[in-house]
Amino acid sequence: MKQRVVLGLSGGVDSAVAAYVLKQQGYEVIGVFMRNWDSSLNNDILGNPTNNDDICPQEKDYNDAKKVAEHLGIELRRVDFIKEYWDHVFTYFLEEYAKGRTPNPDILCNKHIKFKAFLDYARSIEADYIATGHYARVEHHEGADSVMLRGVDSNKDQTYFLCQLNQSQLQSSLFPIGHMTKPEVRKLAEDLKLPVAHKKDSTGICFIGERDFREFLKNYIPAKAGKMVDIETNQVVGQHQGIMYYTIGQRKGLGIGGAGDAWFVVGKKYDENILYVCQGDQNQWLMSEGALITDVNWISSQKPQGDYDCTAKFRYRQKDNDVSIRFIDETTLFVTFKQPVKAVTPGQAAVFYDGDVCLGGGTIEKVYKDDKEITYL
Repeated sequence: MKQRVVLGLSGGVDSAVAAYVLKQQGYEVIGVFMRNWDSSLNNDILGNPTNNDDICPQEKDYNDAKKVAEHLGIELRRVDFIKEYWDHVFTYFLEEYAKGRTPNPDILCNKHIKFKAFLDYARSIEADYIATGHYARVEHHEGADSVMLRGVDSNKDQTYFLCQLNQSQLQSSLFPIGHMTKPEVRKLAEDLKLPVAHKKDSTGICFIGERDFREFLKNYIPAKAGKMVDIETNQVVGQHQGIMYYTIGQRKGLGIGGAGDAWFVVGKKYDENILYVCQGDQNQWLMSEGALITDVNWISSQKPQGDYDCTAKFRYRQKDNDVSIRFIDETTLFVTFKQPVKAVTPGQAAVFYDGDVCLGGGTIEKVYKDDKEITYL
């Protein structure tokens, strides 16, 4: 009998090509369109550019997924995870923003929806694997750990967002296009005359889409304007619209003029609603030398003992940074940077690598310089 794979079919080109590859590899493929967001139910009004559209983007995506399924001759099902998304992804997302931190919803979405709720559904219909259109690779080894590798296309590699997958999830997962580059995926889609061959990639918040972010957050968190202060002089240099709207290292949208270098967000004093800024993209106030990482998911069943050298990314698309890590307990580690790193931000993810192997990742809890916690973050 063919092995059964349940594929997340989103209506985009990546998952469409993934479906074709799986069929060519001899699997029985069942496509599932995941519906995780309901704009009317979730009060998604302010900042939503699609409120007056005749058909919402999610329904357009579903229609595209149906066309792909028909074109490839596979079954398509539609499954709702709206409650799971709200409870496990969006609630945490709002809580972190309300604290002035900057969470990553894509990582949470993968952990709790695509590789938990979706995987549970796949197991309920006796699937052998789930698959997605992520640009990542996985090596399965009989009787041993599965290993996650970066996607071949370094510009599209998405292992950063998959850092919270555990062994059980990874051993049940396939990434059919991880060995391909994006241009190769587009070319194959064109050759196959897939109806989504030229469809633009989705952007915005995971499963929600493009939003005017400041307006969108106002649906759930009241905005409170406050002072923008130069951290070097302690002088007020402007007004912010709400510290939740800004992230460490941000340059655009500050509205500060005047002479000298560009201004950057360098910190937040949450209790006093102050946003700290500095001038110059290499300013010492932007730099740090270490961080405490919590909620660490280590993909291998064996954690390193003592100090361990590897590389780390502290945000997506950042270059690899040489670091040394040491586990403090099962889910907490301290990371020491070999060179100072700019704009390491509490709430965001730190993801660790050994060459192409993604080792795992966690949440940046505290940031350090000169062996002291940077409290203005």
